[in-house]
Amino acid sequence: MTTYTATVTVRLKRGVLDPEAETTKRALERLGFELEALRSADQFEVDVDAASASDAEDRADEMAQRLLANPTIHDYDVDVTEA
Repeated sequence: MTTYTATVTVRLKRGVLDPEAETTKRALERLGFELEALRSADQFEVDVDAASASDAEDRADEMAQRLLANPTIHDYDVDVTEA
């Protein structure tokens, strides 16, 4: 078994109201930054022992589907690297 770090990034789907991002976008614009759009995201790093990177990705994907993300309102990405 090898230890892998799975990074799961969860964000609201386009079109879903994101008040945190809107507040941050307005604050950045007041500071002089010009933005087209801003989206907030949560990121989870999970260290897992697995036989392969593919197995680690499958486990992290299951975690995202079962708990970390709500598929109705969230999109998510999984990235796996060897720890």
